[in-house]
Amino acid sequence: MWGPVTATLDWCEANYQFSQYIAEVANTFSNLFSIAVAVYGARRAIKQSLPARYVAGFTGFALVGIGSFAFHATLLYEAQLADELPMIYLASYISFVLLETEPGYGLKSTYSRVLLAMSLLFDGLFTLSYYLYRNPVYHQVVFASLMLATGLRAHYLRTWSEASRRLPDRHKDAFLELFIGGAGLFLLGFLIWNLDNIFCDTLTRWKNIIGWPLAFLLEGHSWWHVLTGSGSYFLLQGVAYRTLCIKDDRHNYQTSRWLGLPLIYRTEKAKAT
Repeated sequence: MWGPVTATLDWCEANYQFSQYIAEVANTFSNLFSIAVAVYGARRAIKQSLPARYVAGFTGFALVGIGSFAFHATLLYEAQLADELPMIYLASYISFVLLETEPGYGLKSTYSRVLLAMSLLFDGLFTLSYYLYRNPVYHQVVFASLMLATGLRAHYLRTWSEASRRLPDRHKDAFLELFIGGAGLFLLGFLIWNLDNIFCDTLTRWKNIIGWPLAFLLEGHSWWHVLTGSGSYFLLQGVAYRTLCIKDDRHNYQTSRWLGLPLIYRTEKAKAT
């Protein structure tokens, strides 16, 4: 349906095995999980009247899932960009949120405006460079570097920053649980992704022996979507909780769980005011 493969990446899943309209069925529809949890996170943020920056984060997360859906459905380079570029944009946006920790919201200070301008400039320069240098390893290195920088900044905010000294241990521990949980899910997904690439021939033989639909459980890149989708949700909630407690009154926010998913909600006192 979509013509020859023009993407610079093609995954272990067989192409057009079940439909002429969907190049990789499992890798395509596994993105629905990420989109669903992103929409859920955005709806929760709106319901709790959290600042718009956190709704924007979950919206960007949903766009990554939509782009990935298009990429694996078509294996076209244009759709690949719709997957990979939003990943960089979201990672740089998370870095912006973690760096912009002055009290209050909006872009009231020169620092906030310059920081946002630098983030947008970085996104623009990466987009241009990736269009000229179409190497997926380059994208993966930049994305991993952004995630590492995010982790270091989060560690600083929890351990050494002036704001961390004002927060009680229970707030720090709640943030640490969310961030480590998200990072762990990311790393597990990355491991399975690489195993899927390295042992593709063996996994393909096993799939043919087991047969479908059970063989879908051996699609490693699909598990990458599910695990990184879960990890992204945890990380976004952790970033939101940490920065909310720094930029606002920490007594206004608490965390809980629903079906294993972390939630942030305003306390009854905060709702009353």
